[in-house]
Amino acid sequence: MTTATSPVLDPGTIPPHALRRVIDTALEEDAPWGDVTSETLIPASATATATLAAREPGVLAGGEVFVAVMHAVDPGLVVSVALRDGGVFAAGDVLATVTGSARSVLRAERVALNLVQRMSGIATLTARYVDAVTGTGARVVDTRKTTPGLRALERHAVRCGGGHNHRTSLSDAVLAKDNHLAVLLAEGVGIGDAIRAARQRLGHTVHLEVEVDRLDQVEAVVAAGVDTIMLDNFTVPMLEEGVALVAGRALVEASGGVSLDTVAAIAATGVDIVSVGALTHSARALDLGLDVDVDVAAGRAVDVAAGRDVAAGRAVDVPLG
Repeated sequence: MTTATSPVLDPGTIPPHALRRVIDTALEEDAPWGDVTSETLIPASATATATLAAREPGVLAGGEVFVAVMHAVDPGLVVSVALRDGGVFAAGDVLATVTGSARSVLRAERVALNLVQRMSGIATLTARYVDAVTGTGARVVDTRKTTPGLRALERHAVRCGGGHNHRTSLSDAVLAKDNHLAVLLAEGVGIGDAIRAARQRLGHTVHLEVEVDRLDQVEAVVAAGVDTIMLDNFTVPMLEEGVALVAGRALVEASGGVSLDTVAAIAATGVDIVSVGALTHSARALDLGLDVDVDVAAGRAVDVAAGRDVAAGRAVDVPLG
């Protein structure tokens, strides 16, 4: 990954209803009856300043998620994000800070970290794929192979890494894949006839894509009037031949067998789109940490890590990541 990586498009924001649903579910899962540890051990008057810091280089995704989690727990927390989504950072960089009730910070930290680490891992991996196809004209796009319930966040992360999104759901476009074609074949329906019939039923704004796994299927599919043809698990020479057969009559998408080792050669065949399930299903969570300095308002606190008393007003470094 080069330090020059930046999103092709502004990654935009996550739909508020989707973000709220994820956060509410995650917080309820993490502390269904409250944070017993913090409510037992931490004085209600204690305040904390927490720093979100990078332990390895990467691309940020989820700054707004970090803020939203903190505010969902406690609207009084003061949160500052140092880098916009899609920005590249180095190990040791400070990405965000949060100040306020220590109980609230401790209550929110794991959910906030889990989501930002997951999203930044996806953005960082996506940026590597995007860098690999630079100069080819091909778009790197995601797939529906996302974590159930986290699709809106993970697709935002793909955009933060400079990638693009495929259809969001089954409701957004027609995409006939191998199993659809197998059912049609069993019913005695030819793929060309099925595509033409679908065109008659669909609205003019609905995109129609068909997957093929053999070169001899290409002409019938393109001639029937698809918007995109997906060439699934084709070799590089087969992709080149497929692109030549389509001859600009539809967008050409390459899918299957795509890795960082193969994506450049695949993109160089002239395909318009390279879809990569690995962007979301195989991305490693990035190593980020949340370190808290606790400022006790009155009395004495206990430095749990060191097992000793700390005078009022002194800071305690508590690594939480």
